[in-house]
Amino acid sequence: MTQTPLLDKVKTPADLKSLNDRELRQLADELRAETISAVSETGGHLGAGLGVVELTVALHAVFDTPRDRLIWDVSHQCYPHKILTGRRDRIRTLRQQDGLSGFTKRSESPYDPFGAAHSSTSISAALGFTMARELGGAPDPALGDAIAVIGDGSISAGMAFEALNNAGHLGKRMFVVLNDNEMSIAPPTGAMSSYLSRIYVDKPVQDLKQAMKGAISLLPGPFQEGARRAKDLLKHVTVGGTLFEELGFNYLGPIDGHDLDQLLWVFRTLRERADEPMLVHVLTQKGKGYAPAEGAADRGHARAKFDLVTGKQHKSPSNAPSYTKVFAESLIAQAQNDDKIVAVTAAMPDGTGLDLFAKHFPKRMFDVAIAEQHGVTFCAGLAAGGMKPFCAMYSTFLQRGYDQVVHDVAIQRLPVRFAIDRAGLVGADGATHAGSYDVAFLANLPGFVVMAAADEAELVHMVATAVAHDDGPIAFRFPRGEGEGVEMPAKGVPLEIGKGRMIRQGKRVAILSFGTRLGEVLKACEALGAKGITPTVADARFAKPLDREMILELARTHEALITIEEGAVGGFGSHVAQLLADEGVFDHGLKYRSMVLPDIFIDQASPRAMYDVAAMNAPHIEAKVLEVLGVAQMGKRA
Repeated sequence: MTQTPLLDKVKTPADLKSLNDRELRQLADELRAETISAVSETGGHLGAGLGVVELTVALHAVFDTPRDRLIWDVSHQCYPHKILTGRRDRIRTLRQQDGLSGFTKRSESPYDPFGAAHSSTSISAALGFTMARELGGAPDPALGDAIAVIGDGSISAGMAFEALNNAGHLGKRMFVVLNDNEMSIAPPTGAMSSYLSRIYVDKPVQDLKQAMKGAISLLPGPFQEGARRAKDLLKHVTVGGTLFEELGFNYLGPIDGHDLDQLLWVFRTLRERADEPMLVHVLTQKGKGYAPAEGAADRGHARAKFDLVTGKQHKSPSNAPSYTKVFAESLIAQAQNDDKIVAVTAAMPDGTGLDLFAKHFPKRMFDVAIAEQHGVTFCAGLAAGGMKPFCAMYSTFLQRGYDQVVHDVAIQRLPVRFAIDRAGLVGADGATHAGSYDVAFLANLPGFVVMAAADEAELVHMVATAVAHDDGPIAFRFPRGEGEGVEMPAKGVPLEIGKGRMIRQGKRVAILSFGTRLGEVLKACEALGAKGITPTVADARFAKPLDREMILELARTHEALITIEEGAVGGFGSHVAQLLADEGVFDHGLKYRSMVLPDIFIDQASPRAMYDVAAMNAPHIEAKVLEVLGVAQMGKRA
């Protein structure tokens, strides 16, 4: 086991104040080793944290956290920060039930002043803290400085530039640290990344200008080449300034983010002298200090548990393909016969499977960077131009583009195809990544078709359905992880819009499933069969339009109807209830229940454990059937 004598003494960042610079360098080495060791046992986001070890030490050593608010953007990189802020004893509970969150979380620690798991929020939050300080907020303890740490991928989003523009206009002292590691989750794309690769320090804070001259020569070889290219400023930027300076920030950089001496000097000087908005451009290497991460294509961004020596990940074998892979392969098969099909994602080509699509059709796949709003409207333009765009985003990220879904897609009735990955509860990433709301926020839009796959075979057919559908927008959702292991069709066949399917015929109670809870429904039916209860089971397939004929027939021929979905109230079950009410079905004594995600945010755990919290696994479905029929758990009539 690695020895960490200095880290062992650090209980809070205040303990760093007693260490000299040589000891801080040793502390950084120990912190990197502890981070690698912990993530090898828990899995999680490794590469981002390793890239900011020295930066984390420098910020906590110089600034007075938690009085000074340190805000990590996305916060994939926050594990070293958690270790230094009193949570080392729980670091091996990362992303586990009742353990530490994999992201910053206000309820977890005063050193997490702002929760994050989506990108590009840090500068807005830092400006909010800054203006709260100016206006006398939180007098005990008094607010100090606000420091936002944002990556080169995150700063590509429009929200970051909106915040920079506003902060520059207000002109108050605050700090933005641009962590430029040349790679977010995927290689960053677009003009902003090209600009960052060429930007060069020309006019830093006046007191530092002479001291920083020639600093480029002190950078390691790879950084020197990037800095030399940086001298070629964009021609459209005002002579003598940079884009950031035009937005009202004093720009300083680029500096070596792994040279702790340089980081300490810069932050100490800025803390002492700065009186305006400052942007510090720091060059780092994702996965720094751990060869298996440095050599990985994603620099070890997200890892399952792994062998500490080899870096080899421990993955459970499975006979079923992942839903994401099934989607990608189905789209590729369709695109081979239809050159109008294009695919769009927002910085998640690997996560959505579109990296596979890009290998076959590189000119027909677009990664728009972390810009979901732009991505949705880009798809709207593609659709208006006669293409068949598939907008592939995680459910939780599509939320960021909702105005564009309404205004640019739905109102214009454009045939954008939304492939919604990570639907339902996703496990270790917790509430911030749960796909809980897309059915509710899409199915209430006129002209939208909303589907959910019950298994991987159904997903193949839903891709084909989306390709064939040109009369307005259409969405299909599917969960993270492996499929059910069902027999796969030779090719996808378009489904009849708004038509569900009967799975099994029973009596007394009907269960209408929307999505992959169908497997749990069938397990519940096995247990109920032992009690002499044989429910009818149907797969809705569509939340909009509803299969009115099937639903009304189920209601007419059964005592009770139960719907179940992997979404929040306001979704599929609410639409079914509206239909039943409109048709006067309740007047005839139908017992109706809707099983939806509860009105809480569910913390990280395994997906099964999260669905236990939500009371949506097979035992809960069985109990709901018994309750609605008035049958006691022991099998006796209540």
